Amino acid sequence: MIFSSVNLGTSVADSWLISRGGADTGIYQIILKGYINNFLVTGSILFGSGLMVVILIFYKFQNMKGKTI
Repeated sequence: MIFSSVNLGTSVADSWLISRGGADTGIYQIILKGYINNFLVTGSILFGSGLMVVILIFYKFQNMKGKTI
């Protein structure tokens, strides 16, 4: 989502523009930047969450590896 945020944001903004039947270019630019930022934030949150899960799992496996049964 982070790397394709511009394409995704443009697609959603274009559909918004088509559904309204047109809009001023200034308003379109504001909507476009808003959608792109939404995808950037969502992608960053998902990436951060995934990275935290991987680090937590790695830490847990390292703790289990050190303990003998």
